[in-house]
Parts: sequence; structure tokens; C-alpha cells
Amino acid sequence: MGPGIIGKKIGMTQFFRPDGQVVPVTLLKAGPCMVVQRKTPTSDGYDAVQLGLLEFVKPQRINKPRTGHLKKAGVEGAKHLREFRLRAGDGDPKPGDKVLLDQFKPTDKVDIVGVSKGRGFAGVVKRHHFRGGEGSHGSMFHRAPGSIGSSSFPSRVLPGMRMGGQMGNERVTVRNLEVVDVDTEDQVLAVKGAVPGPNGSYVLVRRAKR
Repeated sequence: MGPGIIGKKIGMTQFFRPDGQVVPVTLLKAGPCMVVQRKTPTSDGYDAVQLGLLEFVKPQRINKPRTGHLKKAGVEGAKHLREFRLRAGDGDPKPGDKVLLDQFKPTDKVDIVGVSKGRGFAGVVKRHHFRGGEGSHGSMFHRAPGSIGSSSFPSRVLPGMRMGGQMGNERVTVRNLEVVDVDTEDQVLAVKGAVPGPNGSYVLVRRAKR
């Protein structure tokens, strides 16, 4: 079994199990991928494999250093590259090997890594689910954060204080999602539940770590 695969989020739908149960699923167009580079403890200090997602990309969209890097492995049309750490049971992939969706089967558990939707600047009520103050009766405290630290000691705002700021647009890992269906013909993977990121965004599908 391979370490994982790169895919693109198609969107959400629902899946009917044989017993009639309705399951919300996210469809992912996963692969095909090719091994672009193999990293070993001897040369790089750790054991990993770099995969490239094969898709239609105009040659001028890939810069010259990336083109030379792909040519060394005999790969074309892979603009999106991602790295997967290798663990026991992942085999010994070589540059030029193809990675397909058939490494997964229904009931497998996977971790999905993606970049969440960017929500821009958000206050503490939306970003951290603060309750906020009263809305009436002369209250002058509504959606403010409240106290952010003591005055005399430590006389500063401690790191990690929950405040307003950029919300979303960050790397998110959703763990232990169940594989509901695998369509090897169209390279479509259906996983139970939601996956971070907008439709059309790139995601990493890897074997569940725990």
C-alpha cells in the first residue's frame, strides 16, 4: 500500500448504503500521481517520497527549474507536488512509478490535509465563538473581546491570547475519515464527512496515522 495520493475536491453529496442509511460524503478526484523524487535517510536525513499530480498543464505554466526536476524523473504535466513520509508497509517507490487510487478500499481510514477557506479578518465572536455581551438595556459591551491581560503583572499581553484576526486560509488536517466508495475507473474517492477547503482545491489523502 502506498503512503497516500494527491487529489482535488469536487464537492459534497450523499451516499446510500445497502441498508438504506444515508451518509454525507465528499467526492475527491484523486490521482493519478507519479513519483518525482525519493528521499532517503542517507541523502536527505529522512525517508519520504515526492509525488506529482498528473493533470493538464500548459508547459509555460511550469518554470524551468521545476521542468528540469520533473524531466529527471521522466514526469510531465505535474505542476502540483507534495511530499509524503514513508512508514512501514509503504513499499519502496522509485522515481517514475505511478500511484493510483486502488491503494484504498471501502472502510479504510484516511487523514485529509487541505487549506481551509479564507474568511478574512474576523472578530472574537465569529473566530473563537465568544458569547459577547448583552444586546439591550443600555449595555455598551457587545462583541468586544473583554480583558486581554492584567495591568500590574505581567503588564503585557500573553502569547496565544484569543483575539480578532485572520480567520481560515490555513492548513487543516481532518483525521480518521472513512472511505465509503472507490471508483478506480474515474479516479474518484468518496469519504464520509466534510473536507477542508473550497471545491477545486488540492488535498492530500494519506493513511490514518492513529
